Amino acid sequence: MAMDSRLNGNLDRWRGFRHTVGMIHPTAIIDPKAEVDSTVMVGPYAIIDAGVRVGPRCVIGPHVHLTGQTVIGAGNRFHTGAVIGDAPQDLKYHGEPTRLRIGDDNVFRENVTVHRSTTMEGETVIGSNNFLMAGSHVGHNSVVGNYVILANGALLGGHVQVQDRVFISGNCLVHQFTRIGTLALMQGGSRVSLDVPPYCIVRGPNTICGLNVVGLRRAGFSSALRLELRRLYHALFRSPKKLREALAEARVHFQSPEAVLVLDFVEGTRRGICSDRRGRTARGEGEEDEEAGEG
Repeated sequence: MAMDSRLNGNLDRWRGFRHTVGMIHPTAIIDPKAEVDSTVMVGPYAIIDAGVRVGPRCVIGPHVHLTGQTVIGAGNRFHTGAVIGDAPQDLKYHGEPTRLRIGDDNVFRENVTVHRSTTMEGETVIGSNNFLMAGSHVGHNSVVGNYVILANGALLGGHVQVQDRVFISGNCLVHQFTRIGTLALMQGGSRVSLDVPPYCIVRGPNTICGLNVVGLRRAGFSSALRLELRRLYHALFRSPKKLREALAEARVHFQSPEAVLVLDFVEGTRRGICSDRRGRTARGEGEEDEEAGEG
């Protein structure tokens, strides 16, 4: 019902539409080979190229460009100037019809750019219920999960993996091939070229500073589970032991599914893991730091 009311409101604003395919502004350009659901609204000067498939109830704003082999689910909203599915910024790319896949109910604000994959074997993937704010960028072959927020100017390099419920604040930089674990939070202006463990806060370059406690609370994590994750954080990232040794010991003492998720993520790293800002030899609860992250 909420989406229907938004659609009706937009219909009142956009006059001069024709009814050939949903409500399409006469200045929009849609290739005959594009597949656009009959409920889709297309605004002035938008362009939809051949190979694009747009699902039901999408709203495509003015000057939006949808291109490439791009499959878009239901209920997505594209604001002015978004460019979705354009060629990857990769010197190895030679014009192949590569792919981008988008789920449902995402919001792409002004001038967001999402690039399709580099090769035919891979694809760029945006899940569902994500919010990409103005000027953010998702590079080729990246995989973004569900309920992710990219604030203004956040940049994801190629082959980045962002798990569910991550919050990437304004002007953050994520290097290619980096992984961001579930419910992690990157504070504004942070940059990472190493993997970010689940549930952690990033502050500055390749540095974590505690758990995203606010995000964990909002996600329904109990106080007992938050305490367990805090103890695991200290065991892994504020221990004087080498990380491999700390991992082996933690597997004995921490066995909840959420703890195992962290352990598997850290053990599976190829690029390395962001380190605690106090150094792995530092100890102490750090409650102020862990409570500081609004996620």
